[in-house]
Amino acid sequence: MTATQPKPEAPTAPLLATLGAAMPLSAVEQHRDWLFAGRDLELQDPVSHELLDGDWRAHAGRTREVLDGFTGRLGIHGPFWGLTLMPRDPAVREVSLRRHSAALAYAGEIGATHMVVHSPFDFFGHPLVSHTAATGLAEQLDIVQDILEELLPQAEAVGCTLVMENIRDTNPTPLLTLARRMDHDRLRLSIDVGHAHLMQRVGGPTPEAWIRTVGEWLGHVHLQDNDAMNDWHWPPGDGQIHWRGVLAALATVQSQPRLIIEVGPAQLERGKAYLEGLGTAKL
Repeated sequence: MTATQPKPEAPTAPLLATLGAAMPLSAVEQHRDWLFAGRDLELQDPVSHELLDGDWRAHAGRTREVLDGFTGRLGIHGPFWGLTLMPRDPAVREVSLRRHSAALAYAGEIGATHMVVHSPFDFFGHPLVSHTAATGLAEQLDIVQDILEELLPQAEAVGCTLVMENIRDTNPTPLLTLARRMDHDRLRLSIDVGHAHLMQRVGGPTPEAWIRTVGEWLGHVHLQDNDAMNDWHWPPGDGQIHWRGVLAALATVQSQPRLIIEVGPAQLERGKAYLEGLGTAKL
C-alpha cells in the first residue's frame, strides 16, 4: 500500500432490523412512543374467532384510527386455535380456509403486510422419525400446499406475506422443504426462538442453528424466552436461551426479517432493556 492509497475501513458487523413487538390493539397506546418511532408491530387480535365472526370491519376501522401516523411495518397473527393447515377432513379444511381467509381480509383492511400462520408439521416432532417419503412426507406436503394455494392469491391481492411459524417442529426441514417446493413470493418462514429452544429437549437444533439453516427464507422472528420446559413467553433474558448466539445468527441473514418481541405487554420493557443491553442490534 502506498502513502497515497486510502486505508481500508475495518469491517463492521451488520446491524439487525429494528426491534418490534406483538400485542393486542388495546396495548398500543401504552407503548405508542416506542412503536411510532419506526418499529414493526404485530397485532394479535385476529387470533380470536370472536373477532373474525363479529364486526371485524369496525375493529379494522378502530385499528386504522389508533395507528394513524404509524410508519413501521404492520402485521397480524392469524387464527390458530383448533385449526390446521394440513386438514385431511374436508369439513375441517373448509373451516380452516374460512378462518384464514377472514384474517387475510382483515389484514387487507388495515394494511398489514405479514400474517403469522402456524406450522402443521407436528408429526415430525420426534427425534426418531425421519423426514422422508416413508413417513408420509409427500402426502403431507401435498395437503399443505393445496390449502396454501387457495390462500396465497388472496394474500398477494392484499399485499400480505404468510410467515409460517415453527410450533412443534423438531427441525426446520419440513418447513424449508415446503417453502422451496412452493417458491412463492408471499410465503416465508418464521422462527419462534422459544419454540426452537423447547424442541431441543427431543433432539432439535438450537435456535441459532434454525436461523442459519432457514437463511434467506426467514421473513419473521418471534423473540421470547423460556426454561426449556414450558412455552412461557418470558421476556428475553429471563430464561435459558443464548441470546448473543441468536443475535449473531440473525446478523448473518440478509433478508432483514421482522424481529418481534412476543411477550405480555406488561413485560415488554424488561425484554427491550435486556436486548438493548447486549448492544448488538439496531434497537
